[in-house]
Amino acid sequence: MRNLMKQPLWLVPLLIAGLVAAFGWWGNNRLRETIEDQLKDQLNATLNANVKALQIWTTNQVKFATLLAEEPVVQNSSLRILDNPAPSGPEMRSGPGGPEMRPGSGGPPEFRPNSESVKFANYLRPRLNQLGYEVAQLVNTNFIVVAAASTNRGGWMPPGMPPPGMPISDAHTNQFAELFAADEPVMITPFKQDMLAERRGFGPGFRLPGGDFRGRFGRPLSPPPGRGRRGDRTLMQVAAPLHDTNGVVRGALALVINPDMEFSRILSVARSGESGETYAFDQTGLLISESRFDSQLFRLGLLNETNKSSALYVRLHDPGGDLAAGYKAAGVDPATRPLIHIVGEAVEGTDGVEVAPSRDYRGVAVVGAWRWLPQLGFGVATQIDADEAFRPLHIVRLLFLMLLLLLILCAVGMLLFSFANTASRRRLNVAELRLKQLGQYTLEEKIGEGGMGVVYRASHALLRRDTAVKLLLPDRADPAAIQRFEREVRLTCRLTHPNTIQVYDYGHTPDGIFYYVMEYLRGLNLHDFVARFGPTPEARVIHILTQVCDSLAEAHGLGLIHRDIKPGNIFLCDRGGIPDSVKVLDFGLVQEYRAENRQQMNLAGRDALEGTPWFMPPEAIQDNTASDPRSDIYSVGALAYYLLTGDYAYDGETVREIHDKQLAGPPPPPSQRSRLPISPELDRIVLACLAAAPADRPQNVLDLRALLRATPHAADWTVAEQADWWAHFQPQPWESPAAPAEGAKTPMATVKIDIEDRLP
Repeated sequence: MRNLMKQPLWLVPLLIAGLVAAFGWWGNNRLRETIEDQLKDQLNATLNANVKALQIWTTNQVKFATLLAEEPVVQNSSLRILDNPAPSGPEMRSGPGGPEMRPGSGGPPEFRPNSESVKFANYLRPRLNQLGYEVAQLVNTNFIVVAAASTNRGGWMPPGMPPPGMPISDAHTNQFAELFAADEPVMITPFKQDMLAERRGFGPGFRLPGGDFRGRFGRPLSPPPGRGRRGDRTLMQVAAPLHDTNGVVRGALALVINPDMEFSRILSVARSGESGETYAFDQTGLLISESRFDSQLFRLGLLNETNKSSALYVRLHDPGGDLAAGYKAAGVDPATRPLIHIVGEAVEGTDGVEVAPSRDYRGVAVVGAWRWLPQLGFGVATQIDADEAFRPLHIVRLLFLMLLLLLILCAVGMLLFSFANTASRRRLNVAELRLKQLGQYTLEEKIGEGGMGVVYRASHALLRRDTAVKLLLPDRADPAAIQRFEREVRLTCRLTHPNTIQVYDYGHTPDGIFYYVMEYLRGLNLHDFVARFGPTPEARVIHILTQVCDSLAEAHGLGLIHRDIKPGNIFLCDRGGIPDSVKVLDFGLVQEYRAENRQQMNLAGRDALEGTPWFMPPEAIQDNTASDPRSDIYSVGALAYYLLTGDYAYDGETVREIHDKQLAGPPPPPSQRSRLPISPELDRIVLACLAAAPADRPQNVLDLRALLRATPHAADWTVAEQADWWAHFQPQPWESPAAPAEGAKTPMATVKIDIEDRLP
């Protein structure tokens, strides 16, 4: 340690900076691990919630379809239709683009429903409304729609659905074949149907020979330029098998679902933050639910006027860079790029969560979780932008950087302060020499030092008596503090009572250092006294308090209140052959309580108050201008309580806590907290002084003095006992005469409280 202290001063901030950097590195790693763990939990929880909601929803859809297919009316009507289908349109054949009419078969297909088909539609229409479906279709085992029911006006098929007499889409044939073979309901994931073809009277993929589209009555129709797919619509289906009386599957009842109403909405409920989203995709990486960022995808060119929705249009490929930041992959076909990491893992059949950032379909770095749902035939992923996910870490890094910069500034400030302090010491040494040479006082030794000045034992050149000289350094104290010390000196000089500290002289050195000279005392203050000897006997407490009252009586008679009576400001000494003499010190907070001068005498002003909270009366905490002599009486009562018990009357960590206890009621009597006997009369006097309302206290210090002298043990502390105690008293090494002790265990600081912290 000694070798370290001998190193240059610049090594100290360098060492601190190194420690802060090491702590920052460790803290950054620990915080990142914590954030990653929380992210994994959050992503998994979001994904699980969405998957569970989808499973419940799909289970309900299958249940509704199955129950509806098993209703007797639906089952019987369906079997009759399947046994006797309605007359269909022209003969069909399979073409490369979907079902086609055979050449020479006549005009466009027309469906002529029979009475059973009408009955089927009329029964199901209110049931569909009740369950929230738009269309029900009866499909035979040849994959032809033989009957249908719709909630639309007039029973028209909604856009995108094949009408009765038409085959189902080739894209769904395998799923219906699976239903007929396994005799199990199936969910058909979202798909697009051409609304324009439906409006012409055809089902999906239906075209006339040569590709000529014709309307319902045979009139040719051509799609408007540039609007070939604007009418596309996203649909879902759930289908349940229909059985005859022998349990043989005869067909299927298919219910059409609008996925925007429930499927996409389920995935959008658990979005987190500003960028979190959950979406579904098929085996090829095609998005089958709506993206949260459709408006952004439109700006990036991934959507256009023809395809304004991301569902069933956006392929989840990795664009190779951040498109939102302006990345352009010139000359690269997006379809040749691999799927994004999250989707690629899910399509491979693996489930997982990844907090290492990877690009999404916008090229933005994200973290996410994914799961493939084989029973539903699609995957689900949830993600959040990495910038948002790790934002707390970025903030902490910024704070550490700011802390490091502040540390550097503090190091520079420490160096500058060290140089300034050295210069100040030189000035002080010069001032001491000049004071020795030019003044009337010879400084003998330093006996104390505080935050704003130092105290020396000195002797007067002519009078040859010891004095205490206090030097107030201008670079340690602000102008208000210097003004307060000057005021203290001027006011204290007006006080001449033997129990008040005597000030002999004051002034400024040629260098502008303020100083004042006061009588030199040998003894200890009451704070150090209690710290060393513990609770004080009742008789001696009364002896001390009556002298404090005598000192305050003179001050109050001149219109002054002390405002900082506390153990540290009451000095006990053997003065002029009178043992156990009391000196009241530190009139730095003195205030003239007469209304005409109160404002100009109170340097703290209305915006702040000063004092020691454990000894301040409630009214002084509430309003620093409300003090009067009864405020000093409260402080005397708190001083008495401290001397008798060794504890504060009201203790607390904050001014508010102390104040609340003051207003809540009186403290326990001193006799209940002291190991020494205390008379009931003194108990009552102390508690009366500590009354929250000034009107309930003794109204002046002379009345208080009389009450103290009237107690049964007031005369028990005799002069002989006093002289004997002082004859055996030996100051400790940590007790400097007329200077505050450094070994005190109880804080006694005078504090300044801003108006914002004052209690209502």
